[in-house]
Amino acid sequence: MNKNRLVKIPMQDAEVSYQSEFVLASDRAAILRRLIAEVPWRQDNIVIWGKLHSQPRLVAWYGDPDCPYTYSGITLSPLPWTNPLLDIRSRIESLTATTFNSVLLNYYRDNRDSMGFHSDDEPELGKEPVIASLSLGEERTFVLKHKVDKLAEPVRLRLESGSLLLMKGETQRYWKHGIAKETRSCGPRINLTFRRIVSQHTVLV
Repeated sequence: MNKNRLVKIPMQDAEVSYQSEFVLASDRAAILRRLIAEVPWRQDNIVIWGKLHSQPRLVAWYGDPDCPYTYSGITLSPLPWTNPLLDIRSRIESLTATTFNSVLLNYYRDNRDSMGFHSDDEPELGKEPVIASLSLGEERTFVLKHKVDKLAEPVRLRLESGSLLLMKGETQRYWKHGIAKETRSCGPRINLTFRRIVSQHTVLV
């Protein structure tokens, strides 16, 4: 696999691509340390099957002023863009030929932090959302499962530090994804998932 370009992952009903070495302005470990230290992380209670649970990771939401984001029963108001995030966004937009107006940061502190299976299919993301996810820090396994075809094999991707995963088209309609807890001890990981929030009028068209 070419490490310096997006390579399509063969999947039915999906458009998923992966680049293992995305070019950043500085050392990825330095960016990780800066994000851990400077981002005002939060841990919210989310609604799962009608019950409140503490998120098993920390999060932060940045974006344009008119880009609130609601998922799992919580609404996040965007923090203003920082220069490091703007630089990363610009680099991803150049590679993907897509514009993004927001980013959700997930901070996995150790092996006990995780993300349950879900689809990024909230109405404010539009019908065929484009999600660009940059990983920094500990390598974790990203698993995708088909929501309709039960015979389809799950897709497992080891997301390396400095890698970029791009999901678009009907991926969110047909697939759900998640990151499980690890049995082994592991260090911190942050992933930055760049998105485009569309207006309610656009969603209803």
